[in-house]
Amino acid sequence: MLAVEIVIAAVVGFALGFAIDRFLVNAQARKAADAAGNLVANAQKEAENLKKEALLEAKDEIFKQRSAAEAEDKERRKEITALENRLVQREETLDRRMENIDKREHQLNSQAGQLEHRAEELTAARSEVTERLEKIASMTADEAKAELLKSLEEEVQREAVALIRDTEAQATDEADRRARRIVGIAIQRVAADHTAEATVSVVHIPSDEMKGRLIGREGRNIRAFEQITGINLIIDDTPETVVLSSFDPVRREIGRIALENMIADGRIHPARIEEMFGKAEKLVNEQIQREGEQATFDAGVHSLHPEIVKTLGRLRFRTSYGQNVLNHSLEVSWLAGVMAEELGADVELAKRAGLLHDLGKAIDHEIEGPHAVIGAELAKRLGEHDEVVHIIMAHHNDVEAQTVEAVLIQAADAISASRPGARRETLESYVKRLEKLEAVANAHAGVEKTYAMQAGREIRIMVQPDEISDGDAVILARDVAHEIEEQLEYPGQIKVMVVRESRAVDFAK
Repeated sequence: MLAVEIVIAAVVGFALGFAIDRFLVNAQARKAADAAGNLVANAQKEAENLKKEALLEAKDEIFKQRSAAEAEDKERRKEITALENRLVQREETLDRRMENIDKREHQLNSQAGQLEHRAEELTAARSEVTERLEKIASMTADEAKAELLKSLEEEVQREAVALIRDTEAQATDEADRRARRIVGIAIQRVAADHTAEATVSVVHIPSDEMKGRLIGREGRNIRAFEQITGINLIIDDTPETVVLSSFDPVRREIGRIALENMIADGRIHPARIEEMFGKAEKLVNEQIQREGEQATFDAGVHSLHPEIVKTLGRLRFRTSYGQNVLNHSLEVSWLAGVMAEELGADVELAKRAGLLHDLGKAIDHEIEGPHAVIGAELAKRLGEHDEVVHIIMAHHNDVEAQTVEAVLIQAADAISASRPGARRETLESYVKRLEKLEAVANAHAGVEKTYAMQAGREIRIMVQPDEISDGDAVILARDVAHEIEEQLEYPGQIKVMVVRESRAVDFAK
């Protein structure tokens, strides 16, 4: 029974538990269903709310866009209205301007007609005036035109002369001042004595009796002397004097020394003449060597060929217009060196070329040609630099100067030769040079008188003021200076001065 009760109790308990479980499950199902229904209802409500909000926002946006479009349309209408007003105003303005233009065109047409009429009147008046002038002046139109052109040409020429004069004065003022300073410094530093010695061939003898002994029996002594020395011995009526004549200054010096030694010794015969000539020749050659070496030392020029040094020494016995050529060469070397230093040129080259520039004068009696060309060829043969050879060749413009140093040698050569007392001229050549200067100036029209002054270094030209104007005076001075440069040879420079003077004279009575 207990077992049955237990079984029954278990069955009843199982049934109760199943019933309770089913009840609980159904209750949860109902709760879940209710919750789902609530969720769906809430979602539908939210969807409706969102829909309403979206509609409201869309309506607001549409309203805003419509308002903006209406405002923009209103603004554009205003602008269009304003443009229409401006166009209307412009059209009215253009209409007024067209009316004014029509009026001006009418006025211009009227004025053009008047101008044409006036032009015709002026042409007729000009023709009438021209005919009257031709009748009065007895000139044709071409002749009057030529006269007018001539007067214009003279006026332009005067203005050009004035302009040239002012321009040259301004352009050369600084150059002249600098050139004068450099030349002045060079001369002041050198300060060499003026050389006025001359190589003479006069030998004084104690008495006229010595002339007979020099001639010898039947002239044997004088013939022997001339054959041995190559020098002409001139014995004339000049008391206590005999003269030696030769183109070779060195040989003439040797003859002079030999003759003086024979006169002092008193023994004069052919053998003695030959002996004394040999001694004199040796003595002079030694002197030539010493003079050449001393010249190179004084000039500060070294490394010269021995033959060049010897040739320089021969210049001690060579003179040009009374100026000793060796002293002149040394002076040119010093002057050129100082000027080259002032200008920043090659000082050593200038001094070397200045010392050698007259080298050809030592042998120009033996070789034909200008001494500048002879000296240049000798220097080139003895190994001198091409620049030195060119400067020697160019110092008398045998070739055109290509370097600054070549121009400096020309200037130094002119300074050394043209200083007062540096050279002597014969009276005849001096007078001829002055006459040529005056003749060059007198050949020009309008010149009244010409005077060569300051030993030919200045020429003053007196002109007729009625024929030569101030502008013409400047042109005349330039032309005369140019002709002097082309036609004459002279040391240094010549000042050309044209004097134009007008005088009015009256008498009180």
